[in-house]
Amino acid sequence: MMVHYFVWNGSPDLLSLGPITIRWYGALFACGFVIGLKILNWIAKQEKLKVESFDSILMYVILGTIIGARLGHTLIYEPEIYLADPIRILKIWEGGLASHGGTLGVVIAVYLWKRKHFDGTMLQLLDALCIPAALISAMIRIGNFFNSEIVGHPTDVPWAIVFKRLDSLPRHPTMLYECIAYLITFFTVLFIFRKKIHRKYGQGFLLGIFFIMLFGFRFLIEFIKEYQVASESQLPLDLGQLLSVPFIATGIYLVFRSTSSSAKSLALAREKKR
Repeated sequence: MMVHYFVWNGSPDLLSLGPITIRWYGALFACGFVIGLKILNWIAKQEKLKVESFDSILMYVILGTIIGARLGHTLIYEPEIYLADPIRILKIWEGGLASHGGTLGVVIAVYLWKRKHFDGTMLQLLDALCIPAALISAMIRIGNFFNSEIVGHPTDVPWAIVFKRLDSLPRHPTMLYECIAYLITFFTVLFIFRKKIHRKYGQGFLLGIFFIMLFGFRFLIEFIKEYQVASESQLPLDLGQLLSVPFIATGIYLVFRSTSSSAKSLALAREKKR
């Protein structure tokens, strides 16, 4: 039976205003951060965090994301190209952002912001940030879809998509798989927060769940994703998987640490009642 695959040939450009072109990727990126800031301020009220507003954190997080993601790509995926011509690192419009580097960039940026604007702990702050971060990650993957990038291996599954700007092969739409996975992560950590489940445990529980789910999904989806650079074919796992492992391990540690602390506190409380 002949299968008629969905053919995607959408433009990466949202609109053009004279010499200025606004791309879907950039618009979704910016929109995600604006929505994320509103979610963060809502979380601050719910948790009664000692901060007037998170508005000032926005620029820190945006710069941390872009700088970290760009350096992550240029220094990990294609160091030989960019070290030979370092000025190309600044040419972000040519493409090349790595989410693992972006995550580290955000952590560093948040630490710098915290020193001036927040008296709570770093884990308390990152627990709050991971909720909007999951949603922003999903929105960025929609931007990747408009760019016809981060595609999967050729396949004959009924939901395969032909990315006409690349070739005529039906492929796994892996960027959409990741988008769905990140939305599942977002609704999971939001559910935990809304039901106040995280309060039963220690700080870092939400962040741990976020790391395990988001990078766990990423690790699995990488098996059907095309290599970002040819050198990955020589590795036992691709770079996306290798870079995900430390985040998954950190997530497991944070969940174990927070639940263990909670169990010890509960045991001590019971001992005092006796």
